[in-house]
Amino acid sequence: MNRRNFLKTVGLAAGSIMMPQLVFGGQKSARKPNIIFILADDLGYGDLGCYGQTKIQTPNLDKMAAEGMRFTDFYAGSTVCAPSRNSLMTGEHTGHTHIRGNRRAGPATRLPPGTVTVAELLKKAGYRTACVGKWGLGEARSSGAPNKQGFDYFYGYLNQLRAHNYYPSYLWRNNSRVHLDNEVERSSSTYNGETATKRVQYSHDLFSEEAMDFVKRNRQKPFFLYLAYTIPHASLEVPADSMEQYKGKFPEQPYPDSHYRGQKTPLAAYAAMVSRMDRDIGKLLALLKQLGLDEDTLVMFSSDNGPHKEGGNDPDFFGSNGPLKGYKRDLYEGGIRVPMIARWPGKIKAGSVSNHIAAFWDFLPTATEIAGAKSPPNIDGISFLPTLLGNRNKQRKHDFMYWEFHGSRASEQAVRMGDYKAVRHSPAGPIELYNLKNDIGEENDIADKNPEVVAKIEKYLKRARTVLDLWPLKRATE
Repeated sequence: MNRRNFLKTVGLAAGSIMMPQLVFGGQKSARKPNIIFILADDLGYGDLGCYGQTKIQTPNLDKMAAEGMRFTDFYAGSTVCAPSRNSLMTGEHTGHTHIRGNRRAGPATRLPPGTVTVAELLKKAGYRTACVGKWGLGEARSSGAPNKQGFDYFYGYLNQLRAHNYYPSYLWRNNSRVHLDNEVERSSSTYNGETATKRVQYSHDLFSEEAMDFVKRNRQKPFFLYLAYTIPHASLEVPADSMEQYKGKFPEQPYPDSHYRGQKTPLAAYAAMVSRMDRDIGKLLALLKQLGLDEDTLVMFSSDNGPHKEGGNDPDFFGSNGPLKGYKRDLYEGGIRVPMIARWPGKIKAGSVSNHIAAFWDFLPTATEIAGAKSPPNIDGISFLPTLLGNRNKQRKHDFMYWEFHGSRASEQAVRMGDYKAVRHSPAGPIELYNLKNDIGEENDIADKNPEVVAKIEKYLKRARTVLDLWPLKRATE
């Protein structure tokens, strides 16, 4: 039996064993808590007001942080989309996930049979499960389709390239195409292969509506909603009512049609996209309060990787990576450290800030512990529920955290070990070492001064990953 089938068998059996009801504040919870995980696409560490942003308005997410917990040292699963989401769903880092990079549809970019996902475990524990937005882990009727990976309901994009067009001709509802009022034409010049010629239905707005409808339909029972927004990924386009907020405020450099749709005011468009997402998150939070679900629902918000420099966006202008070095497709902090906000009234202390070091692969064990289920053995994640509930003395910590990224030239690796961060740009290359405690911008390579730390990380790298033929470690060539 291979590793994944073993985990599947053991994990599902464990999931059927109900753990005792969690006790919060000395009282047993009357029902299992709802869990909502909201994921932005390519939003940087510094793109929210509560993380230092001054040019883009995010009042609802800032309020969410004021009413909950803001993490300072939280990491995405990867520095690009698909492997990051794979990590979120499976509790595995990119040395163990099946999907370890972005490629066009094929075996390397779809979850295989036997995968154990957080949705599957929560469904087994009695939750109604939904994914709304961008999936990117398997096409319709493949083994990676969301309905085959634990989700009762899916609405959105299956293919991540098609998600680059915010006005598509269709979206998926479960295994069926839902045709929209938009009109598109095929285009060999655009990255997603199509461009909208008639823009009527903005996909982001449809996702917000579907998410709220799912909550309304399932308010009587515990639910898990994975709301995977596509904002603010390029193309940079947003309805005019959002553009008005930023019209004429920034020094613009028009972006021509190329891989992404052209945009005369890309900076305004990027800011408007972030603010529109913030607006709709505010509506969702208001709905929870209206339905009396506020205190029964844990809401988390994060981003799948660091900020992009695509479609005319300028992350340096906005300070999108805050004090961090690097962007999307980098394994420096700016490519993988992301905002993380958790809100759960009555459970999470309002206005709290945590420097607990956690990552996407920690979400699965956190969610299953909340649900009273068991996680599969041998995953990489550690539940951070003790941190959420203010029990820091009970929080287990990672000895090492690992990332790998398969770029066009070489496979890169990164490790965080306490305050130390290591980056290697090729399997045969030297290790760069930084002390994030006093060098969060990774400006001073201290590898030569700390040979014992480098040796410890090199030893860990030899056992950090499983070999996967679809994703070999590729060395840089001259």
